[in-house]
Amino acid sequence: MAMIDLTVTPLGTASTSMSEEVAAIWNMLEKYEGKIRYEQTAMSTLMEGDLDDIFAIVKEIHELPFQQGAKRVATNIRIDDRRDGKEQSIQEKLASAKKKMA
Repeated sequence: MAMIDLTVTPLGTASTSMSEEVAAIWNMLEKYEGKIRYEQTAMSTLMEGDLDDIFAIVKEIHELPFQQGAKRVATNIRIDDRRDGKEQSIQEKLASAKKKMA
């Protein structure tokens, strides 16, 4: 199972606001519920699941701002692809770190 932190930044738009683009991404992700797990944050979207599935979704997400009129889109992807046999969800990673804080 892979985990991705994704940030999409549309450039060349009429506004500095990105809430419409973010809402479009969130609406698009709803159709993948059950196939991947995801969380939205104020600064990025976290996804976990099969890497091939996630890459296909990332491509679709990258295209959304262009469909809304952006002239340029910068997409940043950070991938955590653990293959040592231990699968760990986003929530499990957070719980592990919090446990070590005590």
